[in-house]
Amino acid sequence: MTETSELDDSFHVFDTTLRDGAQREGINLTVADKLAIARHLDDFGVGFIEGGWPGANPRDTEFFARAQQEIDFKHAQLVAFGATRRAGAKASEDPQVKALLEAGAQVITLVAKSHDRHVELALRTTLDENLEMVRDTVSYLCSQGRRVFVDCEHFFDGYRANPEYAKAVVRAAAEAGADVVVLCDTNGGMLPAQVQAVVATVLADTGARLGIHAQDDTGCAVANTLAAVDAGATHVQCTANGYGERVGNSNLFPVVAALELKYGKKVLPEGALREMTRISHAIAEVVNLTPSTHQPYVGVSAFAHKAGLHASAIKVDPDLYQHIDPERVGNTMRMLVSDMAGRASIELKGKELGVDISGDRELVGRVVERVKERELKGYTYEAADASFELLLRAEAEGKARTYFEVESWRAIVEDRPDGTHANEATVKLFAKGERIVATAEGNGPVNALDRALRVALEMIYPQLAKLELVDYKVRILEGKHGTSSTTRVLISTSDGTGEWSTVGVAENVIAASWQALEDAYTYGLLRAGVEPAE
Repeated sequence: MTETSELDDSFHVFDTTLRDGAQREGINLTVADKLAIARHLDDFGVGFIEGGWPGANPRDTEFFARAQQEIDFKHAQLVAFGATRRAGAKASEDPQVKALLEAGAQVITLVAKSHDRHVELALRTTLDENLEMVRDTVSYLCSQGRRVFVDCEHFFDGYRANPEYAKAVVRAAAEAGADVVVLCDTNGGMLPAQVQAVVATVLADTGARLGIHAQDDTGCAVANTLAAVDAGATHVQCTANGYGERVGNSNLFPVVAALELKYGKKVLPEGALREMTRISHAIAEVVNLTPSTHQPYVGVSAFAHKAGLHASAIKVDPDLYQHIDPERVGNTMRMLVSDMAGRASIELKGKELGVDISGDRELVGRVVERVKERELKGYTYEAADASFELLLRAEAEGKARTYFEVESWRAIVEDRPDGTHANEATVKLFAKGERIVATAEGNGPVNALDRALRVALEMIYPQLAKLELVDYKVRILEGKHGTSSTTRVLISTSDGTGEWSTVGVAENVIAASWQALEDAYTYGLLRAGVEPAE
C-alpha cells in the first residue's frame, strides 16, 4: 500500500457511505461491495472514508483487513468507527476500543453522547462519568498514535435541552486530543439558520475545530451542512447520493460541488470534480439502486431542458438557463423533445444527435409539427431519443430508414388445461429481396415477438446478434373513446457499448410493443453503420 497524497488539512471531506449510508433500507453491502465503493470514493478524492465498526460485526472486521491489503489508497485515509469506552471501565481495557486499534486504521471516529437525557437513559450513567468516558477514550487512542475525531450524537437536540452540557462534551473531546469534534443532527430536525447559529456559538465558546453531520429528515441536510461551513465548520460528513437511514444523509456530491464551485474551496484533487457524475452512478450500481434522475449536478435530468422558451435562450447562450457548465461535474446538457418543443429545441436536439438541421426553417417546422401531432396520440420523445432520431432523419432525408418491410406478424397465447401457458409468435418480412418467415416461443407474447423478429433479421443482418433488450415499460394512457384506452411502450436496447430507447403507441400492448421493437432494431442497424435496403 502506497502513501496517500493528502490535500490541505484545513478542510475535510469525510465520507460515511460504508457505515451510515449502508443503513438505508434496501442496501445490504457485502465486503466486496464495500471494497468497490471504497475504491470509487478514493478515485473521487475524498479525504476520509469511514469503513465501518470493526469488532461490532465480522463483515466490518474483514473489510478493514482486506482494504488495507487490497486497496492502494491514493487520496483517502481509512477511518474506523466505534464508541467511547463503557461506563466504569478503562479505555485501555475495553474490548471494543481494542478492536478499533487492531483494525489498523490510523484515524478513528468515536461516537459520544452529548444529549443529557441520552446519557442518563441510554448509557445509564451520570453526566460526569460520560465526560470522563470521552476524555479517557480519546486520550488513550491518541497515546496509541491514532488521529481521533469525535461525533457528538444528537448534539443539536442536546444543545436545545442543555446547552452547557453539550458544550462540555465538545470541550472534553477537544482537550483530550480530538482533532475534530463533529456536531451531529442525528434526528435530522434542524433548519439552516438554526444550524448556523448553534455552530457559530459553539465555535466561539469552545474554540474546538468543528465538523457537521446532518441527516435529511427535513430535506435540509445539504443546506444544513453548508450553513455549518458558513459558521466556521471545517469538516463535513456526507454519504454518496445521500444514502442513509430513514430519508438519508447529507449528499456528498452537491456538498462537494458547492464547496468547489460556489465557495471556491479546493477540497478534491485536480480534475476529480469532472469524475463526479461517473462516480455517483457507479456507486448506485454497486448498491443496486437506480440512480436518481433528478439529483442535483449528477442526475441525467440535472441539465435537461424541455420548454421552448428555455431552448431559445440556450441556443443563444447555455449559461442563461444553467447555473454551471455541466462538463465541470462530468455531466452533459440534454434537450428534451416534446409537444412543448419549439424550433430551437428541435435544432439543438438535432445537433446533439449529429443531424444539423439549423439552416432549414421549413424542415425544422415540419419536425416540430410532426412531434406535436404524434405526442397528441400518446407518443413521448423525451425518453425515446432513438425513435426521435429516426423521425428526424426520415424528415431530413425525405423517407424513413428501411432495412426491412413487414408483411405480417402475429402472437398467440395458449392457455392449457394443466394450467401452463405457451406463447408463440410468427413474423413474415422482406429484407434485401428475400422473404423470411420466422417463428419463436417466449415467456410472454412480447418476448416471443422479439425472438421471432430477431431470428428473421439475424439471417440478413448478423450485426443484430449482440443486441439485448434491457428494459421494458408499459403505461396505459387515458382513454379517449368510451371505455377504450391507449397503451404506450418504452423499450431500452443495448449493443454492449451503448443504450437507446424507443417508443410505440397503439390500442393494445402487443401492437405498441411491436412498434417499439421495430424502431429498436432499425436504430441498432443505423448505429452499426449498415446501409438501408434498396
